Amino acid sequence: MSGQLGHIKAARLDSPRLQRVLQLLSDGKPRTTRDIVRRARVMAVNAAVAELRHHGAEITCVKQMAPGGAGWRFYYTMTKAPKT
Repeated sequence: MSGQLGHIKAARLDSPRLQRVLQLLSDGKPRTTRDIVRRARVMAVNAAVAELRHHGAEITCVKQMAPGGAGWRFYYTMTKAPKT
């Protein structure tokens, strides 16, 4: 496999897909992967978050035990929006 590590081909920030995720995360509240899938209609949440980070967004991801101890949940929180 050749190519650079750590480089992604990010969509433009004005893409409708990224704009839906950006709008959802813009309130600064933690959102689960499932919440982002449902509300922003995006399947590859981790890829969309990586693309937003590429454009300058600061988004944290925290792994927490699900209520009742049945598995894990990932919570994404945007602490800084990308410059537009």
